[in-house]
Formats: sequence, C-alpha cells, structure tokens
Amino acid sequence: MSPNRRLLPSLNALRAFEAAARLESFKDAAVELGVTHGAISRHVSLLEEWLGPPVLFARLNRRLELTPTGAALLAEVGPALDRLSAAAGRHRARAGKSAPAVLRVNALATFTLRWLLPRLAGFRDLHPEIEVRLSTSNEPVDALHESHDLIIRGGPDTFYGFSCRPFLTEYRVPVCSPTLLKRLPLREVTDLRQHTLLHASTLPRVWGDWLSAAGAQDLQPAGSLTLDHFYLTLQAALDGLGVAMGPTPLITDDVAAGRLVVPFSSPVLPTRGYHTYLPDARSRDRSVTAFCAWLVEMGRLDASADAFRSRVRLESGLV
Repeated sequence: MSPNRRLLPSLNALRAFEAAARLESFKDAAVELGVTHGAISRHVSLLEEWLGPPVLFARLNRRLELTPTGAALLAEVGPALDRLSAAAGRHRARAGKSAPAVLRVNALATFTLRWLLPRLAGFRDLHPEIEVRLSTSNEPVDALHESHDLIIRGGPDTFYGFSCRPFLTEYRVPVCSPTLLKRLPLREVTDLRQHTLLHASTLPRVWGDWLSAAGAQDLQPAGSLTLDHFYLTLQAALDGLGVAMGPTPLITDDVAAGRLVVPFSSPVLPTRGYHTYLPDARSRDRSVTAFCAWLVEMGRLDASADAFRSRVRLESGLV
C-alpha cells in the first residue's frame, strides 16, 4: 500500500452512521437520505465491521443509543462531513453552478417507507437539480410545527392556506404470508376464525369495517395482535404472525414478489386516497410542481381497484 494512501471506510457508510447517530433512529436516517431502513442498517453494520469492536450503537427496545465509541466517532465525522459539504458548495459557486433547490416534503410514515422511498430514485434521476428533504409525521396538516413545501396526507380535506390535489387511490384487503396461508388455508372468510388478526392502534376500525362488508361482522378470530404503527402490521404479516389489512398501493410490490398473498379477491374496502397539500405561497414553485407532476404519474401507473383485483387473482392463485 502506498504510504500516502488514505485508509478510509465507505463515504456512504459514514453518511448513514452520522444521520442515524444525529437523529437516534435508523428509520429517520433512511427518510433523510432517501434510502431504505435496511440500507442504513447494512451501512452501519459494514462500518462497525470495518472499524472493529466495540460497536457504535446500543440497540435498545424502541430507540438507538450511541456507545462511547459511537459518540467519539460522531464528534469527528459530523464536522468532517460539514467541511466536505461546504467545500463542494464553494467549488460549485466558483464553477457558476447554483446549489440544488431544496424541497421539504412531509409524508405519512407507512406511505413513505413502503411507497415513496422505493420510487424516489426515479424522481432524483429526472430532477437532479432538486434536493428532496423528507420527514415523516401522522399529524394533521394544520398541526405541524415546522414549515414544509409539500405535505402528503389522506384526503380530501380543507385547510386554510393550502390547496389539495389527489394523486393516488387506495383500497384495503386482507394480506398474509404464503407460508402462513399454506399452513392455515383461507378458502372462506369464516376461515379467519383460525387466524390471528393484526391491528394498528392508529386504525382500530379497519378490520371491523372489512368484516362487515364481507358479511362476517360477528366473526371471532383465534387471536388479535395490536401494534402502534400500520407499517408494523404489514411487517408482522410478512413475518407470518397473522393476517393484516393491506392498503393496495403499499402492498402491490410485495404481492408481485410473492412475499405477501391476498387470500380474498373481495370485498375491496374503499378508503381515502393520498393527496398533496400545498401552502398557497409555494403552489407555483417549480420544484413543487415538478414533484406533484411526478407523484401524479406514479399514481397513474399504480393499479386501480379493478386492475388490482385481477392482479391478485393471478398472483395469489384465486379464481
């Protein structure tokens, strides 16, 4: 090895570590950097492997905590990345290039993790001049404490000072893992008596509404498991813990890949679609209009209710 060669870990691994350490969350770091939760976890693991023991984080029940080694590394990596960013900005300025436009987007957590993040690279390829900064929240539009250029929520709703535009329809259907379905078949709705139903505390009525639509409002399942976030119920379904109610746009990729199965082609429960809420002062901003147009196109490409029914019949073996 050349004596002048710098021995450095991956820059992406350092960025992932710095964001996770600063935000104390792999999920929030994934949103900030526009990648998946798994990508952040892998980058941090690779960095820990490169550095050697001790580890950088203590993985606690519901949060991350820096170890003394992690805290010492963050104290050096953070300022180093700031200096790199500043140097790159000065170089762009000398070259006559303006800094990328910053677009601050706030969206629902489950929607972000399961629909927006997997597609976001496409927007970045189309618009490299726009830097998307994502944050997640389930708060109503008028309850957010920070300002955003674009907010994604269910709708339509009316808020003073905001325009509302639809871009993605949603329906809900039961979903489970193929392994669970093989062990406990679901041929009729009444077969759900043998299963555990997965509930989200934020949407406590979804299963009841679907069972009523299926004519089985009095059905008693073998068990129930309630989790505090909707995306956790989908993960629990992927892990074979039970049957969840899946929002069609957020499960289409997993159904196509065979990770989830839709055991019943009907009823398909209609629900509120996804909308953008734009502050009046930002509604004509070029970055905002570009992102809105991209969302509409992505929504158009997603399956409609009828197309989704046909698709799950084929992919889940339903007739």
